Amino acid sequence: MAKLVFGMNQSLDGYVDHMSFGPSPTLFRHFIEEARGQAGSIYGRRMYEIMRYWDDDHPEWDADRRAFAAAWRAQPKWVVSRSLTSVGPNATLLGDDLEGEIRALKAAHEGEIEVAGPDVAKSLTELGLIDEYRIYLHPVVLGHGKPYFAGPRPPLRLLTNDRIDDDVIRLTYVPDAGSRV
Repeated sequence: MAKLVFGMNQSLDGYVDHMSFGPSPTLFRHFIEEARGQAGSIYGRRMYEIMRYWDDDHPEWDADRRAFAAAWRAQPKWVVSRSLTSVGPNATLLGDDLEGEIRALKAAHEGEIEVAGPDVAKSLTELGLIDEYRIYLHPVVLGHGKPYFAGPRPPLRLLTNDRIDDDVIRLTYVPDAGSRV
Protein backbone atom coordinates (compact mmCIF):
# COMPACT_ATOMS: atom_id res chain seq x y z
CA MET A 1 0.00 0.00 0.00
CA ALA A 2 1.29 3.43 -0.93
CA LYS A 3 1.93 6.21 1.55
CA LEU A 4 0.65 9.73 0.79
CA VAL A 5 3.28 12.38 1.56
CA PHE A 6 2.60 16.13 1.48
CA GLY A 7 5.85 18.05 1.27
CA MET A 8 6.68 21.59 0.24
CA ASN A 9 9.21 24.36 0.76
CA GLN A 10 8.04 26.68 3.53
CA SER A 11 9.14 30.04 4.90
CA LEU A 12 9.75 30.52 8.63
CA ASP A 13 6.35 32.17 8.91
CA GLY A 14 4.50 29.27 7.28
CA TYR A 15 4.06 30.27 3.65
CA VAL A 16 4.78 28.41 0.41
CA ASP A 17 5.75 30.48 -2.61
CA HIS A 18 7.99 29.03 -5.31
CA MET A 19 8.49 32.51 -6.79
CA SER A 20 9.82 34.10 -3.56
CA PHE A 21 12.38 31.45 -2.71
CA GLY A 22 13.52 28.26 -4.33
CA PRO A 23 15.75 25.30 -3.72
CA SER A 24 19.53 25.51 -3.67
CA PRO A 25 21.38 23.19 -6.08
CA THR A 26 21.79 20.65 -3.25
CA LEU A 27 18.09 20.73 -2.38
CA PHE A 28 17.11 20.58 -6.05
CA ARG A 29 19.17 17.39 -6.47
CA HIS A 30 17.38 16.01 -3.39
CA PHE A 31 14.06 16.71 -5.12
CA ILE A 32 15.28 14.96 -8.29
CA GLU A 33 15.96 11.81 -6.26
CA GLU A 34 12.59 12.14 -4.52
CA ALA A 35 10.81 12.42 -7.90
CA ARG A 36 12.69 9.41 -9.27
CA GLY A 37 11.59 7.28 -6.33
CA GLN A 38 7.94 8.30 -6.12
CA ALA A 39 5.12 6.04 -7.24
CA GLY A 40 3.34 9.15 -8.54
CA SER A 41 1.95 12.55 -7.60
CA ILE A 42 -1.47 13.96 -6.75
CA TYR A 43 -2.03 17.57 -7.77
CA GLY A 44 -4.67 20.19 -7.33
CA ARG A 45 -5.40 22.23 -10.44
CA ARG A 46 -3.22 25.24 -9.58
CA MET A 47 -0.15 23.22 -8.64
CA TYR A 48 -0.60 20.95 -11.65
CA GLU A 49 -0.69 23.96 -13.97
CA ILE A 50 2.53 25.27 -12.39
CA MET A 51 4.22 21.88 -12.73
CA ARG A 52 3.22 21.52 -16.40
CA TYR A 53 6.28 23.70 -17.01
CA TRP A 54 8.30 20.45 -16.83
CA ASP A 55 6.39 18.89 -19.76
CA ASP A 56 8.34 20.94 -22.31
CA ASP A 57 12.10 21.09 -22.77
CA HIS A 58 13.76 24.48 -22.38
CA PRO A 59 17.13 25.20 -24.03
CA GLU A 60 18.43 27.10 -20.98
CA TRP A 61 18.06 24.07 -18.68
CA ASP A 62 21.14 22.58 -17.06
CA ALA A 63 21.62 18.84 -16.45
CA ASP A 64 19.75 18.93 -13.13
CA ARG A 65 16.67 20.53 -14.65
CA ARG A 66 16.67 18.01 -17.48
CA ALA A 67 16.98 15.21 -14.90
CA PHE A 68 14.07 16.57 -12.86
CA ALA A 69 11.91 16.95 -15.97
CA ALA A 70 12.64 13.34 -16.98
CA ALA A 71 11.72 12.06 -13.50
CA TRP A 72 8.56 14.16 -13.40
CA ARG A 73 7.44 13.09 -16.86
CA ALA A 74 8.01 9.40 -16.08
CA GLN A 75 5.78 9.22 -13.02
CA PRO A 76 1.99 8.96 -13.12
CA LYS A 77 0.11 12.07 -12.06
CA TRP A 78 -3.44 12.32 -10.76
CA VAL A 79 -5.16 15.70 -10.89
CA VAL A 80 -8.00 16.87 -8.66
CA SER A 81 -9.98 19.58 -10.43
CA ARG A 82 -13.57 20.60 -11.01
CA SER A 83 -12.66 22.95 -13.86
CA LEU A 84 -10.16 21.03 -16.02
CA THR A 85 -11.59 18.78 -18.72
CA SER A 86 -8.28 17.28 -19.83
CA VAL A 87 -4.74 16.86 -18.54
CA GLY A 88 -1.33 16.35 -20.13
CA PRO A 89 0.88 13.32 -20.69
CA ASN A 90 0.99 10.58 -18.06
CA ALA A 91 -1.76 12.34 -16.07
CA THR A 92 -5.27 11.31 -15.10
CA LEU A 93 -8.10 13.57 -14.08
CA LEU A 94 -9.81 12.27 -10.94
CA GLY A 95 -13.61 12.23 -10.65
CA ASP A 96 -16.05 13.33 -7.98
CA ASP A 97 -15.36 10.52 -5.47
CA LEU A 98 -12.07 11.90 -4.15
CA GLU A 99 -11.91 9.69 -1.08
CA GLY A 100 -12.74 6.50 -2.98
CA GLU A 101 -10.32 7.22 -5.79
CA ILE A 102 -7.45 8.14 -3.47
CA ARG A 103 -8.04 5.05 -1.32
CA ALA A 104 -7.96 2.95 -4.51
CA LEU A 105 -4.69 4.62 -5.63
CA LYS A 106 -3.10 3.92 -2.24
CA ALA A 107 -4.21 0.29 -2.42
CA ALA A 108 -3.01 -0.20 -6.01
CA HIS A 109 0.50 1.24 -5.58
CA GLU A 110 3.58 0.71 -3.45
CA GLY A 111 5.96 3.40 -2.23
CA GLU A 112 5.32 7.10 -1.83
CA ILE A 113 2.77 9.16 -3.66
CA GLU A 114 3.48 12.88 -3.42
CA VAL A 115 0.65 15.24 -2.58
CA ALA A 116 1.41 18.60 -4.16
CA GLY A 117 -0.38 21.78 -3.20
CA PRO A 118 -1.90 23.09 0.03
CA ASP A 119 -5.50 23.01 -1.18
CA VAL A 120 -5.55 19.38 -2.28
CA ALA A 121 -3.57 18.52 0.88
CA LYS A 122 -6.29 20.21 2.95
CA SER A 123 -8.97 18.04 1.34
CA LEU A 124 -6.94 14.87 1.83
CA THR A 125 -6.08 15.85 5.43
CA GLU A 126 -9.78 16.31 6.20
CA LEU A 127 -10.37 12.79 4.85
CA GLY A 128 -7.55 11.41 7.01
CA LEU A 129 -5.61 10.18 3.98
CA ILE A 130 -2.21 11.89 4.32
CA ASP A 131 0.33 9.64 6.01
CA GLU A 132 3.23 12.06 6.30
CA TYR A 133 3.93 15.80 6.13
CA ARG A 134 7.36 17.11 5.08
CA ILE A 135 8.17 20.74 5.64
CA TYR A 136 11.34 21.96 3.95
CA LEU A 137 11.96 24.94 6.21
CA HIS A 138 13.84 27.86 4.61
CA PRO A 139 15.30 30.82 6.55
CA VAL A 140 13.10 33.44 4.90
CA VAL A 141 10.12 35.43 6.16
CA LEU A 142 7.48 36.34 3.59
CA GLY A 143 4.79 38.00 5.70
CA HIS A 144 2.02 36.90 3.34
CA GLY A 145 1.08 34.32 0.74
CA LYS A 146 -0.33 30.82 0.57
CA PRO A 147 0.08 28.96 3.87
CA TYR A 148 1.46 25.42 3.96
CA PHE A 149 -1.68 24.38 5.84
CA ALA A 150 -4.68 25.67 3.88
CA GLY A 151 -6.95 24.78 6.81
CA PRO A 152 -6.53 24.11 10.50
CA ARG A 153 -3.29 22.31 11.27
CA PRO A 154 -4.03 18.67 12.04
CA PRO A 155 -2.63 17.11 15.20
CA LEU A 156 0.89 16.05 14.25
CA ARG A 157 3.84 14.32 15.85
CA LEU A 158 7.41 15.09 14.81
CA LEU A 159 8.98 11.96 13.35
CA THR A 160 12.37 13.22 12.14
CA ASN A 161 14.35 16.30 11.25
CA ASP A 162 17.12 16.32 8.66
CA ARG A 163 19.47 19.02 7.49
CA ILE A 164 19.21 18.93 3.70
CA ASP A 165 21.71 21.67 2.88
CA ASP A 166 23.35 24.63 4.64
CA ASP A 167 20.08 26.51 5.10
CA VAL A 168 17.19 24.02 4.86
CA ILE A 169 15.87 21.59 7.43
CA ARG A 170 13.29 18.95 6.53
CA LEU A 171 10.79 18.38 9.31
CA THR A 172 8.83 15.15 8.94
CA TYR A 173 5.54 14.79 10.80
CA VAL A 174 2.93 12.05 11.01
CA PRO A 175 -0.69 12.41 12.07
CA ASP A 176 -1.04 12.09 15.84
CA ALA A 177 -4.39 10.51 16.56
CA GLY A 178 -3.68 10.68 20.30
CA SER A 179 -3.51 14.47 20.60
CA ARG A 180 -6.11 17.19 20.30
CA VAL A 181 -5.89 20.41 18.33
